[in-house]
Amino acid sequence: MNPAPTAISTLPTGVFPRKPAPFLPMSRAEMDALGWDECDIILVTGDAYIDHPSFGMALIGRLLEAQGLRVGIICQPDWLSADEFKTLGKPRLFFGVTAGNMDSMINRYTADKKPRSDDAYTAGGMGGKRPDRAVTVYSQRCREAYPGVQIMIGGIEASLRRIAQYDYWSDKVRQSALIYSKADILLFGNAERALVEVAQRAAAGEKLKDMRDIRGTAFMSPQGWLPEGWVELDSTTVDTPGRVDKYINPYEMLPEKSEKDITSASDTKAIRLISKAERIAARQADRRHTVIRIPAYEAVAFDPVLYAHASRTLHLESNPGNARAMVQQHGSRDVWINPPPIPLATHEMDYIFGQHYARNPHPSYGKAHIPAWEMIRFSINIMRGCFGGCTFCSITEHEGRIIQSRSEESILQEIVDIRDKTKGFTGHISDLGGPTANMYRLSCKDPKIESSCRRLSCVYPGICENLNTDHAPLIQLYKKARKIDGVKRITIGSGVRYDIAVESPEYVKELATHHVSGYLKIAPEHTEEGPLSKMMKPGIGTFERFREMFDYYSEQAGKKQSLIPYFIAAHPGTSDEDMLNLALWLKKNNFQPDQVQAFTPTPMAMATTMWHTRRNPLRKLARSSEKVDVIRDGHRRKVHKAFLRYHDSDNWPILREALIAMGRSELIGNTPRHLIPAQQPGEKFVHEKNNVVVRRTDKPKGKKTFGRSRDAAAQGSKK
Repeated sequence: MNPAPTAISTLPTGVFPRKPAPFLPMSRAEMDALGWDECDIILVTGDAYIDHPSFGMALIGRLLEAQGLRVGIICQPDWLSADEFKTLGKPRLFFGVTAGNMDSMINRYTADKKPRSDDAYTAGGMGGKRPDRAVTVYSQRCREAYPGVQIMIGGIEASLRRIAQYDYWSDKVRQSALIYSKADILLFGNAERALVEVAQRAAAGEKLKDMRDIRGTAFMSPQGWLPEGWVELDSTTVDTPGRVDKYINPYEMLPEKSEKDITSASDTKAIRLISKAERIAARQADRRHTVIRIPAYEAVAFDPVLYAHASRTLHLESNPGNARAMVQQHGSRDVWINPPPIPLATHEMDYIFGQHYARNPHPSYGKAHIPAWEMIRFSINIMRGCFGGCTFCSITEHEGRIIQSRSEESILQEIVDIRDKTKGFTGHISDLGGPTANMYRLSCKDPKIESSCRRLSCVYPGICENLNTDHAPLIQLYKKARKIDGVKRITIGSGVRYDIAVESPEYVKELATHHVSGYLKIAPEHTEEGPLSKMMKPGIGTFERFREMFDYYSEQAGKKQSLIPYFIAAHPGTSDEDMLNLALWLKKNNFQPDQVQAFTPTPMAMATTMWHTRRNPLRKLARSSEKVDVIRDGHRRKVHKAFLRYHDSDNWPILREALIAMGRSELIGNTPRHLIPAQQPGEKFVHEKNNVVVRRTDKPKGKKTFGRSRDAAAQGSKK
């Protein structure tokens, strides 16, 4: 089922290299200019087309082009009819459909489910250019345009919806994206390896629906289908979790010769110890032909405990070194999910990022402002993946925990390309990063341990003793990048993982001395153990340690620099007291956040499982498992957000009400020890008597008005 990794530079059978196109064509006129009568593959995306490796369609398109394929792109088509899906004609092989760089629902709606008016991935920043659940809608229109055409879906929306998943916007569990889109195959994660293999086999005449042995793919199969030689492990209930892996006794007696070679005159058998490598190989061989049946869609849709169990199982089967295939019933059919893709090696990463990118938006957009492009045009992606495992984040579920890094030479060459080819470059590289700023070349010290590990995080509850935290390669990269002619400064825009940064004081010194432009963003997320334990984030003490180091090295460099901490409100496991304590910490440390983030349940994230099920999938599950406090009430969510912006006068009324209800009215007053003032701006405090606060507001023209606010505990008896 799982062959050796495909070399991504291998050309498909019968296809030959082509000269790179200036831009992948978006119109028939561009196809004609290239001498094409048809496209081999047409990519449909919810984003504007920017030919830069930070944008998924450009990266995928150029990789396929490098395989000798003719690739066209349809961007943000009008989805109300199939007309624009016929723009480039019918693809010879298949349509590749994605929602874009973001899940379409997250792109279109706020955490409070309100429609957004803007879209960073659209020309002019205009909102409304993509439909809800874009992967499904685009796939349906492709089939309307060309009945019978083959369809492959991928990207982050398809990736995070590959099994039954809770959907925040409809407040229900939805089926796999394969069901709604009726696609032939789904690619999840960073799918370059799978993509090339699918393209190779499609070019050789194989149907997408028959490709069932490619890692990093999912597909529909008949209910109960099982490849020859495979076994199914039943894990559909929390009460009977299925067979435990066979324990191999290291002192087991094994004959070095067959039985027939041993004389009957002697009972003596040669004995030897089974090595650790042999034990691991035996377990992995068993795993390679095992599929885990997780609870069916019909079960998880109505049973929170089974949903949490399915989520926990999926995350435990996420290490490419030991993950098993999974299958989930949807009605009369199954969704089969192969193990995750093998991470790309450094030379393969270099190959992908070294393609012939124009490094500009498609000319059809003219001079239109595209916010996402403006943000990343002078930034460089040096790695992918994240071993942090933060439960509210979907990076791990999509890109995996194993860090995949580019070579130093490849990154430095891209800086040169930006200097020489990107319009508007003034010498400022705005980021050398990725999902995090400082995981470049960090990995497990022992590949064998890495391949057998089933931890959900390498840094929680503490940094794993097997994790290499040496920042020397990153420091060296920074130093060499600064020396390139034409580069005046390099700042780091990606978030710094401070719990591993403190393990390398030299890195913090390098960062504070050379690569911060006044402010550095950092994400402690909270101060209290309750929510931090549900986030899988380190304690605030680690942040304090980093801040001390950062301030010290900034002062040594003669720079006035500050940290901008990010925090999350209303995360599962957060009490009202937790948010109050966070607000008090913010005030004590003179932090006044301008922008705050309320927790948004995103598909497949562990914190989303907590939010939906009120169970904790970080631990083994049972009907009696720990229940998690979930902030679903709209008013309570507003209170939690207000605590983060305690300094905003608009939030004082709701905070006064909350503090009184919590019995913490001593924090309301007009001295530095109080959290919020006793009155609004322009109001004058008059008196407090019998739990009734009377205020006078000075209005223009000398008019006076009076208002009364009562203690919440007394409102039942004093109407």
